[in-house]
Amino acid sequence: MSPRIAVPVSTQDRSACAAVDVLRRSGDKWSVLLMAVLESRPYGFNELDRAVDGLSRRILMRTLRTLVRDGLVDRSPQPGPAARVEYTLSDLGRSLLPLIVAVGRWAEEHHDDIRAARTRHDDAVERIDAG
Repeated sequence: MSPRIAVPVSTQDRSACAAVDVLRRSGDKWSVLLMAVLESRPYGFNELDRAVDGLSRRILMRTLRTLVRDGLVDRSPQPGPAARVEYTLSDLGRSLLPLIVAVGRWAEEHHDDIRAARTRHDDAVERIDAG
C-alpha cells in the first residue's frame, strides 16, 4: 500500500521527509557502489581506492565520511605502527543494501521497457513539433 501524500507538497514537507534523505544517499552512484563493495569484507582506504576505477581519492574520502556519518558504514582504526583505518558495512547499511539491489534488479529487468517508452514519447513529440 502506498503512503498518502498531502497535496500540495511544500518545500518544508520535502525537507522533513526521511525517505528523501535516504533516497538521496541511495541515488548517489558512489555510495551505492562502495556499500556493495563493502558487503563482502572490510577494506582499507587504499584498497577501496584501487577497487573502484574512476573514483577520485577526494570523492572517496567525502563519500566514506558521509556513509560513516549516516551510520551505513563503520570506520575502525586498526592497531599497529602504520595508521590504518578499515571500513565495513554496518548493520544499518546491510539492512538497506538489499532494497537498493532490488531497485537495481527492477531497473535491469525493465530497462528495455523504459527505453521503448522513451522512444515512443520522443517520436510522438517529434511528430508534434514537425506538424
